[in-house]
Amino acid sequence: MLVLFETAAGYAIFKVLDESKLQEVDSLWKEFETPEKANKVVKLKHFEKFQDTTEALAAATAMTEGKMGKSLKKVLKKVVAKEAHEQLAISDAKLGGVIKEKLNLSCVHSPAVAELMRGIRTQMESLITGLPPREISAMSLGLAHSLSRYKLKFSPDKVDTMIVQAISLLDDLDKELNNYIMRCREWYGWHFPEVGKIITDNLAYCKSVRKIGARTNVATTDLSEHLPEEVEAEVKLAAEISMGTEVSEEDIGNIMHLCDQVIEITEYRTQLYDYLKNRMMAIAPNLTVMVGELVGARLISHAGSLLNLAKHPASTVQILGAEKALFRALKTRRDTPKYGLIYHASLVGQTSAKNKGKISRMLAAKASLAIRYDALGEDTNAEMGVENRAKLEARLRHLEEKGIRRISGTGKAMAKSDKYQHKSDVKVYDPSGDSTLPSVSKKRKFEEVEEEEVATPVTVKTKKPKKEPVEEPEASTAAEETPKKKKKKSKKAEEEAMDVKEEEATVSPTEESSKKKKKKKKVKEEEGD
Repeated sequence: MLVLFETAAGYAIFKVLDESKLQEVDSLWKEFETPEKANKVVKLKHFEKFQDTTEALAAATAMTEGKMGKSLKKVLKKVVAKEAHEQLAISDAKLGGVIKEKLNLSCVHSPAVAELMRGIRTQMESLITGLPPREISAMSLGLAHSLSRYKLKFSPDKVDTMIVQAISLLDDLDKELNNYIMRCREWYGWHFPEVGKIITDNLAYCKSVRKIGARTNVATTDLSEHLPEEVEAEVKLAAEISMGTEVSEEDIGNIMHLCDQVIEITEYRTQLYDYLKNRMMAIAPNLTVMVGELVGARLISHAGSLLNLAKHPASTVQILGAEKALFRALKTRRDTPKYGLIYHASLVGQTSAKNKGKISRMLAAKASLAIRYDALGEDTNAEMGVENRAKLEARLRHLEEKGIRRISGTGKAMAKSDKYQHKSDVKVYDPSGDSTLPSVSKKRKFEEVEEEEVATPVTVKTKKPKKEPVEEPEASTAAEETPKKKKKKSKKAEEEAMDVKEEEATVSPTEESSKKKKKKKKVKEEEGD
């Protein structure tokens, strides 16, 4: 029986010297306790060494996939085919089926063969002659690294560390550019302040200042390369009536050097942005299609790597970058944030305020799928990202049009709006709303009540003497009594009115007492008469 044994250095074929020992599976390990005992069980017949790591990787990959590589096929034809009558012991049953089908060799795979392979592996250094242990360990390590890269579909083009560094540098450049441009505008503004308002573009401003230099050179300087004709004419006109102060040549030199720095940094930023776009399309094409280069790069940078980002669920991707707001909301028991870095994606930006939360949730769900496809998938195309983006755009249109559709009916027909007709109504100012006082005063009401109380008893009591028949001699006495009664009743009415006035009206108690005394005097004088 022959044994096919695979190593990191090459293929080894052993000849089993005593096949009877294979029947005792449980005690087979005792035969490989020492190199001397192992040499009595098996003997090396042929060893085919790999030329380099690439050949070893190809052989190992074919072996793991259950296929027969070129080097293995060559070895089997050279050595085993000569002894076709003998069986070939192998460690993989699937590989044995392929060998039997292509080379018509009988292959054996059993527990005894597995135990035999384990014994050969323990004494491999002594059984395989001409191969130093240091070389075997070095080749094993190299093959392990190569196989791991192959398994993870590792490629130098898909190194996301470059993206993390590039987006961080891009943000730093933006901050520095803003500081430099602000300093340049403020510095040159002392000499020529009007040009800062005329030229709004920062790069064009720096290039123009670099070319102009001192304000007196504007008339003889051609700025058509950097500015339109109208703006150039406005700058030249402003230079003639400028309110700026005079500066020395040394100051102008420093300002121009600062302009050079701004121009160089701006050009480098443009180059870096192009590099970042190319790297993003190479590493994460589907994520780039979904959220854009900058947002995708910031997500990768925030997570640490593309693989770490692929491990995050969609809910985490949605609020990535808003951790401070999230924990503050959880601490204060308020609403959690709806979006983080993903807010700057174009799909979220073009949505109305009420639908931003829904779109960010749907975009995060599709983006998380795209991230996992980019990180772990074999293909490098962006078809899935384009398809998902089209679905999101259709959903966005549906959400935006939902507010102007009919609620009743089929719900598909658009709501009809009537033609607008302007109706002008002339409104007159109503001054009654200005006053907060009541329309009729309380004093006026009390006076009306008093008049009614006084008028009603007089009419009733004047009728009573008319009903009673009286003789002529008694008429004079009756005439004298009636005015007394009237005076008494009128006196009572006046006293009641005075009591009411004491409660409501503003009358002093001294005036009331004097009036009562006067009335009593008049009544006594009339009685005396």
